[in-house]
Amino acid sequence: MADGHVKRAHGAAERAAPGTVSRGTGGSIAALAQKIVEGRAILFAGAGLSTGLGLPKWDEFLARLGEDLGLDEREQSARGTDFRLLTEYLRLERGSVADLHDWMCRDWRVGDDAIRASATHRAIVELDFPLAYTTNYDHFIERAYELHGRRCNKIITAADFARVDPALPTIVKFHGDLDDVDTLVVAETDYFRRLAFQDPLDIKLSADAFGATLLFVGYSVSDVNLRLLLWRLHGLWQRSGNEDVRPCSYVFMGRANRLQQRILDSWGVAAFVADDGEDEGQSLQAFLERLRRAVADFRGRH
Repeated sequence: MADGHVKRAHGAAERAAPGTVSRGTGGSIAALAQKIVEGRAILFAGAGLSTGLGLPKWDEFLARLGEDLGLDEREQSARGTDFRLLTEYLRLERGSVADLHDWMCRDWRVGDDAIRASATHRAIVELDFPLAYTTNYDHFIERAYELHGRRCNKIITAADFARVDPALPTIVKFHGDLDDVDTLVVAETDYFRRLAFQDPLDIKLSADAFGATLLFVGYSVSDVNLRLLLWRLHGLWQRSGNEDVRPCSYVFMGRANRLQQRILDSWGVAAFVADDGEDEGQSLQAFLERLRRAVADFRGRH
């Protein structure tokens, strides 16, 4: 994403002017920066945020999990066999996901120096979102705040609501936290319950997200959880009869996908898209740095 440029939704060979996004009805880095400064934007951070921290590759992790479960290569590569299904099988066979939790705690260790040096995590801290949701189980975002001299709230369960300091930014661990294995949303049935949107965290998410500008980074736009959330919010605005005043939301895409971008656009979501062939981790870092500069510029002028 050279110089933070992005591509238009309809015409992948065409490059947009600096700061514009692939949405037919408008939206820009400058507009997003203004919402952030006004405290009216929420960050959603996925696993792609941790690219570059030296974690095991996901396909290698899944292969190891399948091997530990005694699955052969054919069973592991069968259509529909993914992390959620493997973890559901693990829980049924062994009565818990304790083994998986132990692997995560051991293999996802990253030193303070690496997190402190991560330009991506530093940008997240400096962007100063009042509220961030993450589906990551690890502690890298919270540690980045601490390492850069910032305090923050962390919500894992409903019990944490009462301990929130309203003067501090809040991080909601939407899929649980490695500190508490019972909170992890890892198996297929865990995801089914989360997709029902009936738990306290789900109710909080719906209330927070409605009327706010949302920025999704580190996610695949084919992720069913992300898509269901965006579709539900779109439906809420449609049924309210006030869709014309709905704030624009944004997603960073590491690769262009004309079909996905068109659907997202119909749901009121603009896409910042990296250049073809560019490393996704580096392009995300470049995007966040450009957004950080836009936020600093807006604050300086106001």
